[in-house]
Amino acid sequence: MLAGITLMKPSTGSENRQIMRCRVVFFLILSGLASLSHAQTVFFNDGPDTDQSLPFSQAVRVNDLLFVSGQVGTDRSGALVAGGIGPESHQVMRNIRDIIHRRGLQMSDMVKCTVFLADVAQWGDFNEVYTAYFSRPYPARSALGANGLALGAALEVECIAAYPPPSK
Repeated sequence: MLAGITLMKPSTGSENRQIMRCRVVFFLILSGLASLSHAQTVFFNDGPDTDQSLPFSQAVRVNDLLFVSGQVGTDRSGALVAGGIGPESHQVMRNIRDIIHRRGLQMSDMVKCTVFLADVAQWGDFNEVYTAYFSRPYPARSALGANGLALGAALEVECIAAYPPPSK
């Protein structure tokens, strides 16, 4: 201690790199938050099968991205289609397609999907249906097992689509 000031031991190279990484991460977080403050956000809940009493939006557009809430295999009446993973998978993908079509997008605009399966052993059955709705290059995707999906569904899928740049 010198005149009330504690002298710190000089940092090692690894400590300096760690401090620099923390500063960079902090800067990136602040930059991201600043860009979100200028984000144009629109909430959509306008489909024919939309239950207005549910506490979430069917889709949300943030700038050029459309976030589609998780969809289960329900028909227009809100009932889960019968038949298990195959029919439910087709219904889920049709529901997602209908949502993005209402927003002026195509399945080829999809960039990310997350799949929740009640039984991971049915992953292959789902893939057979999934690939019928997309062509290469496929969107990025995560798939995981989930217990207790809404309505006792075999699966739930949420997606993110990107609006293409405007034509010139």
